[in-house]
Amino acid sequence: MYDYGLFKFESKQDLFDKAIRFWNPDKTKFWQKAGIDLVIDRREGYFLYDMSGRRLIDLHLNGGTYNFGHRHPELVETLKGALDYFDIGNHWFPSVARAALAESLISVSPGMKYAVFAPGGAEAVDIAIKSARYATKRRKIVSIIKGYHGHSGLAVATGDERFTKIFLADQPETFIQVPFNDIDAMERALRGNDVAALIMETIPATYGFPLPKEGYLNACKALCEKYGAMYIADEVQTGLMRSGRMWGWQAYGVQPDIMVTAKGLSGGLYPISAALVNEKAGGWLHEDGAAHISTSGGAELGCVVGHKVIEMLQRPELVANVQTVTDFMAESMQEMISRHGDIFTGVRQKGVILGLEFSNHPEGAVFVSRALYEHGVWAIFSSLDKRVLQWKPGVLLTRETCEDILDRFDAAMPRARELLHQARKAA
Repeated sequence: MYDYGLFKFESKQDLFDKAIRFWNPDKTKFWQKAGIDLVIDRREGYFLYDMSGRRLIDLHLNGGTYNFGHRHPELVETLKGALDYFDIGNHWFPSVARAALAESLISVSPGMKYAVFAPGGAEAVDIAIKSARYATKRRKIVSIIKGYHGHSGLAVATGDERFTKIFLADQPETFIQVPFNDIDAMERALRGNDVAALIMETIPATYGFPLPKEGYLNACKALCEKYGAMYIADEVQTGLMRSGRMWGWQAYGVQPDIMVTAKGLSGGLYPISAALVNEKAGGWLHEDGAAHISTSGGAELGCVVGHKVIEMLQRPELVANVQTVTDFMAESMQEMISRHGDIFTGVRQKGVILGLEFSNHPEGAVFVSRALYEHGVWAIFSSLDKRVLQWKPGVLLTRETCEDILDRFDAAMPRARELLHQARKAA
């Protein structure tokens, strides 16, 4: 019996059965078939504990949501303190917490003028797109093939057909997609002078973190300026110091007109996101500030936590630790390639953003993910390129845990080879 007070389950299988019956049949069955029987129970720092008690080191971080780890004590205390005074608040009125977080975000985001809040990344992307359309009086949006910007009405139309066609949300005449790192294709998409915005993750996460070529992002921004489109930087997974700078676009020296932040801004404790806009893109805030309404967007409890997140990210010791973890992973992954180059074929890295390539099988990273899971490390494969494992160390990861991770990675590779061999035999 698993007794959680209000929640009781006879067994782990009882939970799975109810998840299939009442929650999400396909997702639950997918993980069971993949050999991942994880049900997260206790969580602390960069460690997850399955409901059966087994410990895992978390290198998924739910897309960077747990940048500081799970339930960071300082953030927990911040939220507890906020509960003595704040609640969600009322979106109609000025708010101490919203004003403070907006000022904090703008202060670390050169070129941005206003912060517009939402509960999650997809809605913040919707705000970004609507702001660009307002400013340019154009409708078309350009994004990247295999890009990903969330699942709400406008955001989903910028993403992969896996997420659009099932809901009849594909709009190829309005939402145009071009290959990543192809500047000629980008110019062909923009040169009609009828595009409102280009939206792009600085490093496309769900595509497996392919790195932008030298000068590519700046060339895209230059084309946007040439053809009157706005440049939207999606920083949901590349922001908040994960690139070694507060925002990934700063690490590449490109200036967006609009940017989106989410996930880690919540501290993993209270959902919050924001679209940051420049003066032109934020023009609608002067004309009709209620043109976009979100009851829980900018929830005051989330603003208090987000404000603490931004403060913590600027601490010199944290910035130094990001560089330490970056250097450790860069050196260690090259050593792992030298030891396991028959299956581990490459690394894509910017700061603590890493994509590990297992390109000798179209779903190589799926099997590596399972092998790592069996060895106490949870790292997820990229949904839109299953040859690539998303490897996302937290910004406060210790040297001791880094070494533990690499020892487990090394130990998991024989099992990964075994799983890959079984998959080839079954094909």
